[in-house]
Amino acid sequence: MNIPVFDLHCDTALTLLGESRNEAGSLKKNQLHIDLERASKLEAYCQCFACFTTPMMQEWNKLSPIVIFERELATIQREVDQNKRLISFAYSADEIEANREKGKMSAILTIEGPAGFDFDPELLENLYQIGFRITTLGWNESNVLTGSNVTGGGLTDKGREYLKEAQRLGMLVDVSHISDQGFWDIMDCTQAPIVASHSNSRALCNHSRNLTDDMFRAICQTGGVAGINQYAEFLGGQPTLDTVCDHIFHFMELDPSGKHIALGGDLDGCEQLSQGFEGIQSYPALAQRLLERGLNEETIRDIFWNNALNVLRSAEK
Repeated sequence: MNIPVFDLHCDTALTLLGESRNEAGSLKKNQLHIDLERASKLEAYCQCFACFTTPMMQEWNKLSPIVIFERELATIQREVDQNKRLISFAYSADEIEANREKGKMSAILTIEGPAGFDFDPELLENLYQIGFRITTLGWNESNVLTGSNVTGGGLTDKGREYLKEAQRLGMLVDVSHISDQGFWDIMDCTQAPIVASHSNSRALCNHSRNLTDDMFRAICQTGGVAGINQYAEFLGGQPTLDTVCDHIFHFMELDPSGKHIALGGDLDGCEQLSQGFEGIQSYPALAQRLLERGLNEETIRDIFWNNALNVLRSAEK
């Protein structure tokens, strides 16, 4: 079943940055989870490209997260520019639709961890002008904004300031990687839809990166979405396409409308995917499996495209 795909999270920018040093791949064609040659066979394609940073990078590779953030941004900007006949940056839901009508794919910039600009909410406006439309408040570390799913700990006063500024600009706040306490702190003060760009159901896979039923319901109440993650560790066991479907169907038990479920594959950010899912080219197979298991085509199209598009539009100022 071919279908348009709007994916809320990948780590291709960082992965290409590493690959590019060895001249071993480009966004157009590579051996990673995502390239444009494979994506161009989809009915339509919009990909959120995360610029990922954490303070841990200083220990990992002796480079400042600020330097890495700048290099990731430059990498994805270069790759999109070199393939401008196929893909363009989009800054709004309308631009995504306009690109689709022209037969072009869309790229959206997102922030996974604000360490790359020293967690400074005053820099968010500049980043919004560049094109960033989604931001987490951290990764797996405890930082000046919040605790994480690994460390625990809630939002700080600076974290609340960061949340407020992001939402003032029209940038969606992403709760993937946050602690449980931080999640509920955000829910207590949010004034806009909240997304979990790449998080599954904790009821099916008991991992702190996943959402409890109450968390998913809370996201629905804000008008937000949860993006289904393809990483095996967050699916549970030895996952197959049916395991991915199970997470979708569980969320649909909590949200029968299906309007608050989206895609967030975490592609190029993980090694082991579910059996039967090899990369961006595998989304039609997942859609077909959902169809075979009784989900109607309209709902599948909502999950694969419309829901993410609508939440992006709802946050626009």
